[in-house]
Amino acid sequence: MTKPVIGFVGLGLMGGNMVENLQNRGFDLVVMDLDRDAVDRVLARAAVSARELAQASDIVMLCLTTSEVVEGLVFGEDGILAGIRPGAVVIDYGTSIPASTRKIGAALAQKGAGMIDAPLGRTPAHARDGHLNIMAAGDRGVFDRVKPALDQQGENVFYLGPLGTGHVTKLINNFMGMTTVCAMSQAFAVAERAGVDTRQLYDIMSAGPSNSPFMAFCKNYAVDGQSDLGFSINNANKDLGYFLRMVEDLGTRVEIAEGTSNNLQAAVDAGLGAGNVPEIFDYFRTLST
Repeated sequence: MTKPVIGFVGLGLMGGNMVENLQNRGFDLVVMDLDRDAVDRVLARAAVSARELAQASDIVMLCLTTSEVVEGLVFGEDGILAGIRPGAVVIDYGTSIPASTRKIGAALAQKGAGMIDAPLGRTPAHARDGHLNIMAAGDRGVFDRVKPALDQQGENVFYLGPLGTGHVTKLINNFMGMTTVCAMSQAFAVAERAGVDTRQLYDIMSAGPSNSPFMAFCKNYAVDGQSDLGFSINNANKDLGYFLRMVEDLGTRVEIAEGTSNNLQAAVDAGLGAGNVPEIFDYFRTLST
């Protein structure tokens, strides 16, 4: 069976590794990124516009930073919507606002195209090996059509329901994860200030029910000085902001998320935004009354 032509936009840390994986598996790709060096690093055709990329592709994959960037790429004068072919499918791998995802999906449907929101779990290393967790949502028939391509990228591909459900799930997942990182990083900062051996603290906490991969990431930085999570404070701050907007749209509040968001924003304001999330430890260790 002939593999679909894939247009891929966004060749950052995650997207670049996803493209490498797809190339290794024999897919024909057309790529686009504002970073010319990132485009030159991959062995694929380069498109000069989103419209051109969409015209050449059976599946358009997006791995971008914000909903605003995605909307601009889709609805722009020379954007995806202007070039998308009937029967093509757009897959958004980023972490986006669910309401924005549904708006884009409705516009694509009017052109006879489909959309799947498929945010990702795990790390860039998993992306390179095709071992991501993929939280996919959208029309079931559209999902079934693109699932063979998703299976090349994900060890676990979850179908979650109607369009937007993937992004809802991802935002909830990131709220939990980033709140955990903030709590554990601050625990290490308090222990350091109190004169408690932080390595011994980790040994004690990890022997109980608090143990988790996130605890290990926090310990790796706070205790060992190794920053290896591969997810920036800037991105976490953006995702918590999206989570709070989604919660507000649902007519409720999540006060714990508000606290996490405040911590992340404070770390960004302190100039730490480009660092990996466990580096928020450096913000907590300098706090004073």
